[in-house]
Amino acid sequence: MINTRNTLKRRHFLQIAAGAVALAKAGTAYGAGGSGKAGATPLRGTAGPDGFGVTVDTGLSDRGQFMELMRKAVSEGQPLFLPPGQYSLSRLDLPDGLHITGVPGMSRIVFSGETYLMRGANLKRLWISNLVLDGQNRSLGPDAKGLFEAQNIADLKVENCLIVGSSKTGLHLEQCQAKIRQNRIGLAADYAVYAVEGSASTISDNDVADCGNGGILVHRWQKGEDGTAVRDNRISRIRADNGGTGPFGNAINVYQADNVSVSNNHISDSAFTAVRANAASNVQIVDNHCVNSGETAIYSEFGFEGTLIANNLIDGAANGISAVNFNEGGRLALINGNLVRNIRDQGPYVHDNVGFGFGIVAEADAVIASNVIENVARFGMLAGWGPYLRNVLVNANVVRRAQTGLAVSVVEEAGKAIITNNLFEAVPKGAIIGYRWHDAATTDLVDGTNSPTNVSISGNRKV
Repeated sequence: MINTRNTLKRRHFLQIAAGAVALAKAGTAYGAGGSGKAGATPLRGTAGPDGFGVTVDTGLSDRGQFMELMRKAVSEGQPLFLPPGQYSLSRLDLPDGLHITGVPGMSRIVFSGETYLMRGANLKRLWISNLVLDGQNRSLGPDAKGLFEAQNIADLKVENCLIVGSSKTGLHLEQCQAKIRQNRIGLAADYAVYAVEGSASTISDNDVADCGNGGILVHRWQKGEDGTAVRDNRISRIRADNGGTGPFGNAINVYQADNVSVSNNHISDSAFTAVRANAASNVQIVDNHCVNSGETAIYSEFGFEGTLIANNLIDGAANGISAVNFNEGGRLALINGNLVRNIRDQGPYVHDNVGFGFGIVAEADAVIASNVIENVARFGMLAGWGPYLRNVLVNANVVRRAQTGLAVSVVEEAGKAIITNNLFEAVPKGAIIGYRWHDAATTDLVDGTNSPTNVSISGNRKV
């Protein structure tokens, strides 16, 4: 079911197209014509709808004639240019080699309600640019996965489009090498972009907002090499309409996809996580701005080996940064140079484990270094949990205003931790406290004396 807030925000999203009016008015100078009708002269070097009976602004366009128009453009080796206007269409099967373009915000392909809007499969090349794809929140067919679907395309580009109002996902991509750039994607009932089994794709410079269950998802059916770069996107207001404890409600979600980079994204108001990597190895999460996350702002979890979480700014979350699940094989993390602040102890569900309210946590083969952490409801940092601690170095961090500066596991089965040269201020329950699961088991260890056998502590200061 589509959230009713989609209807309320639809007007806001469609206003994005208004900025293209000036371009449309200038179209005559480029051969596009000022009438807004499909019969206008196309751009030089492009094919157009002229002579094919394809109409605009009449409520219904002819699918068969539009398909023939696309095939003709491909056969002539020309882009297909759609002049300004509304083309009401469904079930468009896009041919190999197609480049379809229009006037940004003014050339509108609107879903007429028959099964799916457009799809392409088993193609060498498909480029789409400067169009509005509007699902109008109409129900897609049971077999449709998104407003636009692409499968097994070697060179896919979707650029400078407005993609809005899908009753499922905006862009659904399978086994593609894609460049998804400079689009505005929103008001999707599920996800803005779902890319599964991709290869060295780039998803960049997009504005994503108001989606029901997720923003940009990079997934694999089985764990393996992916290499996608997700960078410079602005993502806001991602809900978790399907509920749960983490599969939904994430602005950026990487699952079983190795060697993925997530960088320089501005993310706000996610129901769960700003950046969540699940069973994804060799992932870089760097230089992101994460504001007001409902659960853990940056998460590397379950069976991962290798995560670099660096230079991110986190302001507002139920937890800051988490690299955990050593019991499931989660290990090998560098958490460095992050700013984490305003962490509360309330999340979107009842937690049955460590809970909420910590700044940074790591469990195995990890370094937590040179981070600044401020205003945290419970633990500024957490090294290990129960027996799930091995080779954790905590060095040169600043923790200010946390109930406990750092909690370290001291149960008998816990591995080694080294805690050095950290600075703590306003930590009323102690700077460094040994914990046995949920219970404090030591006095303050900040001066390094009487340390448990699995913990080495030196050079720390509490002010």
